[in-house]
Amino acid sequence: MFKRIFLIIIMAAGLNWYTAIPVFSVNYAADEQINISVYEAINPAIVSIEAQLDDGVSAGTGCIVSTDGLILTGSHVVDGGESIEVKTSGGQLYKAKIVSKMGKNNDLALLKIEPKQPLKTIKFGDSEKIKVGQKVLAIGNPFGFAGTLTQGIISRIDYSKNKIQTDAAINPGCSGGPLLNTSGEVIGINQSIYNPDNNISNIGIGFAIPINDAKKFIQVAKLTKK
Repeated sequence: MFKRIFLIIIMAAGLNWYTAIPVFSVNYAADEQINISVYEAINPAIVSIEAQLDDGVSAGTGCIVSTDGLILTGSHVVDGGESIEVKTSGGQLYKAKIVSKMGKNNDLALLKIEPKQPLKTIKFGDSEKIKVGQKVLAIGNPFGFAGTLTQGIISRIDYSKNKIQTDAAINPGCSGGPLLNTSGEVIGINQSIYNPDNNISNIGIGFAIPINDAKKFIQVAKLTKK
């Protein structure tokens, strides 16, 4: 009987020692922490877009640029859209209207929704300061998988066509989404991928419109609206 009681005491003491072990938080590598921090800060300002067309649905991504619901995206995402629906990262659905559009070469559009409360917005970077080789991140809605983060580098800057080339994975549904630097600033708006063999998926050659072009477009659109 004494042995049994002694054994129970030992087991209880061991259990107390085990439960007293502190639980430590996960230690992420510096590069991982950058990805996590940028994503958590910017994803709330990114939306998914669906435009109803005569022959189907055009899906894309958008960046919230004002707290009252102004959204930057690609014009080809909403061209011909009879009805445009925007979904926030939190799952709220809104009907959107087109405020302004640019032509195919610049491929930018502004949408407006009417949120019930102020929205999170992106941070603008300076595309004049970008360098080939610098790390970039992209957030988008590829194939309907909203809030997808990918990473890569700036592979090339095409000055003649005014495009940023990147190997960060950009797929159908990512058009209009942000190309970000590691400070979480948007330096480009993702536009297209290169697929010479008619493969609709990413092969590591994507293009973005420099954000400085988008900033000028937004400014002109706001002045015109006034």
